[in-house]
Amino acid sequence: MGLIADLFAMLFGRNRNVLRETIEVFRENEEAGAQRAHAVRGAALAQFAAEFRPVDRSCFDRLMDGINRLPRPLMALGICAMFVAAMTDPIWFGARMSGLARVPEPLWWLFGVIVSFYFGARHQVKYQEFQQQIAAQAQASSGPRAAGEESPVSNQVLKASTGRDATLTLAALKREQNPALAEWQQKQARGAKM
Repeated sequence: MGLIADLFAMLFGRNRNVLRETIEVFRENEEAGAQRAHAVRGAALAQFAAEFRPVDRSCFDRLMDGINRLPRPLMALGICAMFVAAMTDPIWFGARMSGLARVPEPLWWLFGVIVSFYFGARHQVKYQEFQQQIAAQAQASSGPRAAGEESPVSNQVLKASTGRDATLTLAALKREQNPALAEWQQKQARGAKM
């Protein structure tokens, strides 16, 4: 009985589980894998939430942003309204279109330039704001951490340790031959000679 107890103590005793540790060499611990996946998903969601967090802006800025958003929908709805007007009252619509036909061509060019610059400038401003937000988020996520503070994901993935085994360490550091790379280098050398 003492031999069996010693065997179980060796396998499961002293806060170690040799059997479990041996199996985990060949098969991942499902619970630990789920915890790592949960940490990765949580970090990704936190990053997305930080990227799309609304910026504190004044009431005037929000009002001007709202006014700046009006021209495109108004232009689209105006075009739809012109089609409705052409179908419901063609005489009224024809009178308006003959008035538009009398507008001189340079005025149309000026109108086109103003609309193009308005939408182009607005697009440029929004694009630059978006790039600044991305840069700020990247800087915040890779910035220095307080002493002892760890990244939520950094220590979740463990690296294989060679311990004090010198032959294993040397084997891990030894550069292996890559036949595909050698073949590519030979083709490049032949191509340069031709």
